[in-house]
Formats: sequence, C-alpha cells, structure tokens
Amino acid sequence: MSAGFRVLPRKRKVGEDVVAGFARLPVANVSDSMSRLTAAGARLRPMHQGGGLAGPALTVKAPPGDNLMVHKAIALAEPGDIIVVDAGGDLTNAIIGEMMLMQMAKRGVAGVVINGAIRDAGHIRGQELPVFAAGVTHRGPYKNGPGEINVPIAIDGMVIEPGDLIIGDDDGLLCVPFDQTGAVFKAATAKFEAEQKQIANIEAGAHDASWVDRQLRELKCEGID
Repeated sequence: MSAGFRVLPRKRKVGEDVVAGFARLPVANVSDSMSRLTAAGARLRPMHQGGGLAGPALTVKAPPGDNLMVHKAIALAEPGDIIVVDAGGDLTNAIIGEMMLMQMAKRGVAGVVINGAIRDAGHIRGQELPVFAAGVTHRGPYKNGPGEINVPIAIDGMVIEPGDLIIGDDDGLLCVPFDQTGAVFKAATAKFEAEQKQIANIEAGAHDASWVDRQLRELKCEGID
C-alpha cells in the first residue's frame, strides 16, 4: 500500500446523536464557538435546492479533475455519511454530476462536498441532497487516479480527519473535530440561545446597544462622551 494511491479503513466517526444536535444549530454559531479560526473557504457554496448538511466525513483526496476514488468512496459510504473530496480546488473538470449524485442518494449519503467543480448544475439545483462545491463546468472528469480514501485532508487550511463532523448551511462549511464535538456543541448551543434572546429584544424595541460606546471608550476613540 503506497502513499498517494490507497484505500484506508475509517477507524471512528461521530454518532447520530451528535449529528442531530448540530443539525439544529446555525453554522455561524458553531464557528463563533470555535473562535472563528476554522473555515473551508468562501468558494465552497451550496449548489442544491436548499437545506443544511450534517454528518461524519468520509474523506477523499483526488487529483484535480479525476474522480476514480470518488466512485470507490460512493461504494464504501454508509448511510448518513458526508463524502468530502479535496480535488485541489481546480475548476477545469467536474468531479461529480447527476448520475453520481443519484448513486449517493441510493446509498443514503447525507451530502457531498467537492473542493473542485460539479456539472449537471440544473439537476443538482433542483434537488435537495446537499451538494457544496467551488464551481461548475461542463467538462467531464478523468478516471485514472491516483487518490486516497480516509486520509486527513485540508481545504483552505481547515483540516478534516475521517469521521469528523461536517456541517454546512447557506453561510458555508465547517469541520468540528471528532474529540471536540461535546465542548463545541455546549458552547454553540449557549451562543444560539443568547442570540434568540437578543432577537426577541430587537423585535420588542428593547435592544441594549450601550456596549458600543463602552467599547469605543475603552479603545480611546475621540468624540465619545
């Protein structure tokens, strides 16, 4: 088994209870609870009809424009998995299209992330299986390999280990490391609940913005009484 062309087993993955809990939270709240230091980059956007994404990562490292190992990943995927493909961000050739997405749906895959391009965008836009990608092209993929399955990958500095939690919504994508899900969920839930109270205050006309002047005074801003 050589590095660069191998299929590895996934040794652990987040449980269904973890996935269900995070699926109820906005990605922005989770991001704030991770100190805003983690992101998969602004290029990866939802391509499907709408709705969030949450599940354990089945990772694929593929050459730009080649989807051989993505086909193998589909065959290995378990229900609820998120197939996460790092294809280098290249947009020259599509990594998946309509037929591969249909295969994923039959396998019970909960979503797919492509750091690269897709095609059959009209079909993908009209269906609800979550698809996040960097762009669209009509040019098809190659199937020559090499590639790796269930290895650590990184997308714009966001490291994803096999089995980590992947979440996504209209604001983008985020990976929560396997061993940090408990602490992050607790903090993100508290953040979400605090924001709901703030929204209620805004709607009631009782929003307190006095913190703005306090912050400006602390920062020595001139003209603040």
